[in-house]
Parts: sequence; C-alpha cells; structure tokens
Amino acid sequence: MTLPVALTGTDVIGQAKTGTGKTLGFGIPLLERVTVPADVEAGRAAPEALTDAPQALVVVPTRELCIQVANDLLTAGKVRNVRVVSIYGGRAYEPQVEALKKGVDVVVGTPGRLLDLAGQGKLVLKHVKCLVLDEADEMLDLGFLPDVEKIIDMLPAKRQTMLFSATMPGAVIGLARRYMSHPTHIRATAPDDEGATVANIRQFVYRAHSLDKPEMVARILQAEGRGLAMIFCRTKRTAADIAEQLQRRGFAAGAVHGDLGQGAREQALRAFRNGKVDVLVCTDVAARGIDVEGVTHVINYQSPEDEKTYLHRIGRTGRAGASGTAITFVDWDDVPRWQLINKALGLDFHEPVETYSTSPHLFSDLGIPEGTKGVLPRSERTRAGLDAEELEALGETGQAADDHLMSSQREAIERVLQEID
Repeated sequence: MTLPVALTGTDVIGQAKTGTGKTLGFGIPLLERVTVPADVEAGRAAPEALTDAPQALVVVPTRELCIQVANDLLTAGKVRNVRVVSIYGGRAYEPQVEALKKGVDVVVGTPGRLLDLAGQGKLVLKHVKCLVLDEADEMLDLGFLPDVEKIIDMLPAKRQTMLFSATMPGAVIGLARRYMSHPTHIRATAPDDEGATVANIRQFVYRAHSLDKPEMVARILQAEGRGLAMIFCRTKRTAADIAEQLQRRGFAAGAVHGDLGQGAREQALRAFRNGKVDVLVCTDVAARGIDVEGVTHVINYQSPEDEKTYLHRIGRTGRAGASGTAITFVDWDDVPRWQLINKALGLDFHEPVETYSTSPHLFSDLGIPEGTKGVLPRSERTRAGLDAEELEALGETGQAADDHLMSSQREAIERVLQEID
C-alpha cells in the first residue's frame, strides 16, 4: 500500500502491525530515490546528480535496530550497489568516519551519534532527499525529540519525509505534521482483523509471585515445540539476573541491556540469530523492530509500562505470518497497571488468574510435559551457548574515558589522603 504513494515522492505516515514488513515499505522507495552510477550509465540520471554524501537518512531509536535496518537495506540495494552505512554509539568513531569519507548513499543511525558526526562536519546532510523516522512514535517522544529536531533542521527543506511504526498515537501524528508537507496516512490492517494485537499470537496473562517467577520461566521454556524465546524485563538488573539464573539452570541464555558494552550486546543478538543461544533476556532496547526468525515464545517477566510497549514486545513473535505465544506475568502490585493495558487494547484478561510453577493450568495452557522441573535435563543441553559466539573488539567508546576518569579520581583521593596525613 505504501509503495505507489512513496515512490511518487509524497510524504507518508505508515502504520501496520508488528512483523508485517515495514522496513521494505520505506526501504524500497528510499533505495529507488537514490542516484547511483548504474542510473547514469542507463541514462536515467545526469552525471552531476551523483554525490558521495548521503542522499537518504533513516533514524532509528536503538543500536540493535540500526544494525538490522542497515543490513536489510544492503540486501535490498545489492543489485544497484547502493552504499549503506550504519552509524551508532558504543563503537569507535574512526571506522564510521572512514566509511563516510569513502562515500555513502544511505545512512542508518541513532540520533546521538548522527548529531555528533554532523556537528563535527564529518556527516554532510545537505544532499538528503529522503528522511525516514522508523519507530516514529518513539523517535518523536520527549527523550529523542530535541535531537531529532536538530537533525531535521540540518536537512534540506525540500525533501520526502516518511514515518513508520506499529503504534502511532494521535499526538505523535499531530507533532509529525510540523515536519511534513501534506502527508498521506496509510494504515494497513486485514479486513477481518480488528484487534490491536496480531491475531496469530496466543496470549496468556498470569498473576505470578516474584519469588516463583524464575521457576515458572524455566518450566515454560521446556514447553513442547518451543523454538527461540525472548524474555522482557523492566530493569537492566533484572535482565542480567534472570539470564544468569537461566544459565545456571542449564539453558543457553544471553542478555541484551544497556549496562552491557556494545560488543556484548551484539554478541548476544548474533548468538541468538545463529541459534547458539535459544533464550534472549532483554530490556525494552530489543522490543522494537528486532526481527529474528523462529521466535515462538515471548515472556513478559514483568508487566510492561503501557499498551504500546506490550504490543511491541509481543510482536517479536508471530512475525511474517508465523504463529507465536506471548506470556505475561503480572505482580500483585502491577494489577492496576495491567488492567489499564488490558482495557486500552480491548483484551479479556482483566483479572489475571493466580498462577504458580506447580499450577496444573500452566502445564495444560502451554503444553509443558507433566513432571517438568525447573532445570533443563543434561541430555537436552545441545546449544553451543553464548561463549561459542565471538566477542568483537569494537573499540568501544567510554572505556578509555572511564579508565582515565578512574586514574584521575585515584590521584585526587591520594592527594586528599596525603593532606590528611
């Protein structure tokens, strides 16, 4: 639905459920708008239209999504040799600056690093013909908005602007119109599929006790037919703790959260995609846009903040027509929060059923074999595990600065101690 509109150069607001292929909805028009040497050779464009500065810019909220979108665009643009570069924080600057110097057609990036390089004059934005905000509602949220506005101010006024997301509150659309000219709002849903959630995801909501949750998760992960699983936690500390507990129980688990270095985050996601680990414990940094084939189960270890977060989290399964299972644990004190989400999405889990790791309905609902305990039998520990995936040395930013800070702090403390002596 978006292709014919976007290919004419019209501004687009695109909204469709998770897992329906939004990346190529903006990716194909964007790749078509870019002028490459093949166009000049075929006589479709004048030689002076060629430039080594980016002609299209995609802004995304997370580093993980940045890598994924860049890879998708590289694959789609392979035949025309479109040069795509991903620019995001947590990595060394030099390779990114080097890639920009060599020449690039499409830049995919996170706001902080984009602003940084544009401010230093390393990233030239005056030739950009097309701007995309992926996960637009997140990009126009208070956290990102000032940075996004600064980036938009650096772009030519005459350009195509496209916004894409699964969730698009009215306030966001109102805000977006400030940066767009006569946008076409395209909302794609199947005629028989009215609900906000994807129809082929089975949803279960249980009121669970926090001390019993690790045991429940370990049993759910032994359900029949389980492929890859993602577990979402509200805090970085919980995510790290659950990943560690599951490893001790024999599961091949990895973690993705903001306290990990970028190398470790990418290692865990790569291991998950390659099947070396089959359980990924993460915070909401992995809730948007991440597309991994074969994810059959999503577990919300803690109730999500709001209905948008719930939709994006459970949308990691049931993608591209596949089916999936979403399980949400609601603590006693989170019941009012859950009831608001339930009402907003029109679900029928107003009173989550009280559930323990021994509850018969847990086993029957999710197809867990009778007698399953919270430790994975040794005979089933067949995955290579996180350590089998190589940890890249990314020249991570912050580490040298931290070391320098620590040494200067040590010197200051030593001076104070000498004075006291």
